[in-house]
Amino acid sequence: MNKLLLVSVVALSVGGCGLSDRESNGALLGGGAGAVVGGVASHSVGGALIGGAVGAAAGVAIADLTRPHYARRHCWWSRSAGRTVCRYW
Repeated sequence: MNKLLLVSVVALSVGGCGLSDRESNGALLGGGAGAVVGGVASHSVGGALIGGAVGAAAGVAIADLTRPHYARRHCWWSRSAGRTVCRYW
């Protein structure tokens, strides 16, 4: 159990390097949960390492996919419409 906790701490500290706050939180949560699940399921440190890596990658992907998307706006004067027209994307 001590090895599992040590591997979880290492996976959590490595998982959040160079990411935004939202993505690093996702990596930390996913990495910790993945390390615990991998360690318990395989009863080995290797399983905890692999579970932590997979969980961290999944946490970053989920955090990136669920982030708020802000619409960008581009406006111009339309002669045919006789007014300002805006397009959002």
